Amino acid sequence: MASTYHPFEVIVADNGSGDDSIAFLKEYYPSITILKNEVNLGFAGGYNWALQQVKAPYYILLNSDVEVTPNWIEPIIELMESRPSIAACQPKLLSHQDPHLFEYAGSAGGWIDHLGYPFSRGRVFDVCEADNGQYNDTIEIFWATGAAMFVRSELFHAMGGFDPYFFAHQEEIDLCWRMQLKGYHIMACPKSVVYHVGAGTLPRGGRKVFLNFRN
Repeated sequence: MASTYHPFEVIVADNGSGDDSIAFLKEYYPSITILKNEVNLGFAGGYNWALQQVKAPYYILLNSDVEVTPNWIEPIIELMESRPSIAACQPKLLSHQDPHLFEYAGSAGGWIDHLGYPFSRGRVFDVCEADNGQYNDTIEIFWATGAAMFVRSELFHAMGGFDPYFFAHQEEIDLCWRMQLKGYHIMACPKSVVYHVGAGTLPRGGRKVFLNFRN
């Protein structure tokens, strides 16, 4: 695995998959650490289970449908190292299918409106903006996307991790909210860029709609 940032470790948490993904990883990426869960605990429970077994100062929570870019780790780690009050941070998320567009799940940073509905810079409802550099400022946000979230490990565990009730969707908003209530800050760092397919972890359908509206 190529990376300009060191030291690092790539860990794949398999959340009860039924395909040949583990065999594929073992054959083509033998250096990767694989944590296999026999049941699907959801995004929230799966991460909680896996991260109990991982020791590192920072966790980078990365969905399986995200493509990273060169030097994407350094800007965020440098930012978080410079400000201990930063609990979590996200990169700029662009669409994997249309790289000039922001991606739905997080875009350039998330907020909550006065009615309690989440939204993000770079997206209005289902319409994503073109990235013309209009959100290239490093800025404090309300929530960082779980598709590509950097979080301090000690704080993650001190907060009890993700609330497993959420299973999937909005669990990162809840965690970011709780960390802010403890006096920490959440940031977006657009110097770091990744490309997100979207709906690759949980396909569109009734289950996805239910979780989004319930959570």
